[in-house]
Amino acid sequence: MKQNILVIGGTGKTGRRVAQNLTQTGHNVRVVGRKTNPAFDWDNPETYAAALKDMDRAYIVYYPDLAVPGARDAITALTEKALKAGLEKVVLLSGKGETEAEACENIVAHSGLNYTLVRASWFNQNFSEGAFLEFVQNGLVALPLPNAEIPFVDADDIADVVSKVLMDDSYNGQTITVTGPQKRTFKEVVNIMAEASDKTIQFVPISIDEFKEGMRQAGLPDSYVWLFGYLFKEVLGNPENQEVSEDVAKVLGRPAKDFETYAKVTTATGIWN
Repeated sequence: MKQNILVIGGTGKTGRRVAQNLTQTGHNVRVVGRKTNPAFDWDNPETYAAALKDMDRAYIVYYPDLAVPGARDAITALTEKALKAGLEKVVLLSGKGETEAEACENIVAHSGLNYTLVRASWFNQNFSEGAFLEFVQNGLVALPLPNAEIPFVDADDIADVVSKVLMDDSYNGQTITVTGPQKRTFKEVVNIMAEASDKTIQFVPISIDEFKEGMRQAGLPDSYVWLFGYLFKEVLGNPENQEVSEDVAKVLGRPAKDFETYAKVTTATGIWN
């Protein structure tokens, strides 16, 4: 049955993929952001109602991350308005092992809405569509926590899982954890990217403070500097957050994409040249 689906964060890594999936399966998709009509601005709750009007379901991505100050208030306001607007269900993208994000998950879980929570590990696409792209292009990836083993997950897999659980009510009330099939260190994924692209890419371990200072010197806002410091220290630094989940395979009936496949596909786009 064709439904009206709201995608908040529809130009981001997972949002645009979810919007594409749902459009291809015949649903009416409304992608909203600050420059859309209707406009949606997380910092302005007055914009929420118009975005939610006449929608049946919604995919919620909070920008830049559910861990940042202000996220709880925004998620509270949005879920209250979504309930009032009569939405059938929401799916919230959350972070694997983020204590601050779990507070937002609880708000959704107790909102009165049908919901599914999708907790994602670090994205493969951070190296091609996000914060670390320039590092790869320049051939020097300098990051903290060289020994952290991360089950990097592909944005395509996240989007496919979200698209399935958003429309399938058998997942209501569940928390789905999406990871890749193996744990990798930063050095390992840098070596995989170098081999796939036939390009010299060096990994250099640095401290979290050095990384944050580099972000400040690059002119990034304080909220970003804080967020990456939090993610490295609280999330990647916690061994409990480095476990591999089988949920992608359980939901989709196929294995999660490994980093080698991602690197080959991304090399073919030429983005790393």
